[in-house]
Amino acid sequence: MARTDYQSSLEKLRGDVLYMSELVAERLRTGLDALERKDERLAREVIGGDDEINEMYLELEGECVDLIALQQPVASDLRFIAASFKIITDLERIGDLAVNLGGYALDAERDLFPDVDMQRIGMATLEMLEDAMSAYAGEDVDACYAVAERDDGVDAMCEAASEVVVRDLIEGDYLTDGADETEVKSLMRDISRLLLTIRDLERVGDHAVNIAARTLYMAENDDELLY
Repeated sequence: MARTDYQSSLEKLRGDVLYMSELVAERLRTGLDALERKDERLAREVIGGDDEINEMYLELEGECVDLIALQQPVASDLRFIAASFKIITDLERIGDLAVNLGGYALDAERDLFPDVDMQRIGMATLEMLEDAMSAYAGEDVDACYAVAERDDGVDAMCEAASEVVVRDLIEGDYLTDGADETEVKSLMRDISRLLLTIRDLERVGDHAVNIAARTLYMAENDDELLY
């Protein structure tokens, strides 16, 4: 492969990874909307779109493997390809978490804990993802650190939300004295769904940090944020 074709292949990979990130971000946004509105159509849209993301992941995986196997890149090019491969893995997993949100939206019939601002947490993680991918696009080292620093704030929001659920469960009157087994099970399912939603959003933030860490390694050969 001529040098110009090789460079074009690298730029194509970058563009394809960015396109995948836009699709994943849109799926995450739709999942959050479905959860907020209890919208079955939006929920099924997110769930039904998972195959597209999985297929894109496999295609990009193939691009990375071909570039390494056929071109034997070294130094910065190798770091770029390896980082891109790891980043599409994080993006695919965020897509899976968006599918989870769609599933939770289908099951959500009521809001037991109105003090838990799930949308605030979700938008914070979405912004982290978008900023991490902007850092990847521009190889912006400062932006990588900024994304990583925001993770503590998201973790704190998730912890506070979980504490609200536990507190309200203890203090609230969610079941009458004569509640039957069906009512108890329904309440437990609602609580489980809410706690799983909090957990999954926290994981989105973790994947965004992973993307920032891989980008930092790609740009500066610096593994400080890798863990």
